[in-house]
Amino acid sequence: MAKPNKKLPERSVDIICTKCKAMLFKYKKGGKGSLVKCFKERIVIDYTETPCECPSCGNVFARETLVRGTPAYKIIGGKVAMK
Repeated sequence: MAKPNKKLPERSVDIICTKCKAMLFKYKKGGKGSLVKCFKERIVIDYTETPCECPSCGNVFARETLVRGTPAYKIIGGKVAMK
């Protein structure tokens, strides 16, 4: 499998917790589909203290995994939203 592109995409999105509306990431997203995974190298600003956990409500929103040999967060459906 091919690795993700080294050049970051143009589009920047805010990833927020659906439970408490707290800001989680500022992320460079490629494509126009829904958010399924977040590559760690594309996260511009990380607002979380512990990985995959909301800083304000403690909601677990993702799992750490390797996707195509690159570290990523696999998003749990319905736990986060994009702005």
